Amino acid sequence: MKIGVSSYSFQQLISDGKETQLSVIKTASDMGFDGIEFTDLDVPEGMTEKEYAGIIKQECDKYSLPVISYTIGANLLLPGEVERVCKKLDVAAILGAPTLRHDAAWGVLPEESRSFSGFDTVLPALIKGCKEITAYAKTLGITTMVENHGTFCQESDRVERLITGVNDPNFGVLLDIGNFNCADENSAAATGRLLPYIKHVHAKDFHIKSGNSFDPGEGFFRSRGGNYLRGAIIGQGDVPVYQCIRNIMSSGYDKFVSIEFEGMENCLKGIKIGFDNLKRMIG
Repeated sequence: MKIGVSSYSFQQLISDGKETQLSVIKTASDMGFDGIEFTDLDVPEGMTEKEYAGIIKQECDKYSLPVISYTIGANLLLPGEVERVCKKLDVAAILGAPTLRHDAAWGVLPEESRSFSGFDTVLPALIKGCKEITAYAKTLGITTMVENHGTFCQESDRVERLITGVNDPNFGVLLDIGNFNCADENSAAATGRLLPYIKHVHAKDFHIKSGNSFDPGEGFFRSRGGNYLRGAIIGQGDVPVYQCIRNIMSSGYDKFVSIEFEGMENCLKGIKIGFDNLKRMIG
């Protein structure tokens, strides 16, 4: 397996104005990564998203660092969202990304909450939207994915039902090893369930504390079941990252795994330590 990094991992530096999505390309290359993925392009003023995507592609080519995925937010229950995501596929094509991750939904829309009882009620609409998106993606040579992300479509059971409902080999899961914990699901068991559908992988770790204790303070957020989570350096948290990685490798998956660092530590240090740990896990 090759190791990539998400531009989101550098968000500390980007937010502080010390880096940009463009400049982290060189940083990632210097750190030894095999590829980079981008999350929702932060387009400079006076430039279109497609123009900026072309510049990013040129910079990646300069450092021989392929764009391995483009990840965007989405809520397919919103009107016009399928069309918007398809336009993002045009951007992914310019980036040269072989995959695009879009969300399914973040929850039932407030105005519909009285008539929709939950996930099963909206699943047919999500299946329909994902089918339309991946059908267009095929014309561009791009594979589409949902991530176990956003609490509403996060457990492996829900992700699997969506993927099998779409029933298209061009559509699968961006499996984020850590994210299952946001819905209080065991990462190893959930990873095992979704092995047949993996198109891309995020390596992520969390410090996890029981909700049956006091709030540990800054940096922690609550899972759906009320446990406390905080981003961790890969290999230093409570997620069974090694077990998941070895299981994924045993399944025959040999493409990219991307580091997505969300910890409180200095991001360059956190990414570097996580990178070294992940290399040892892969062996």
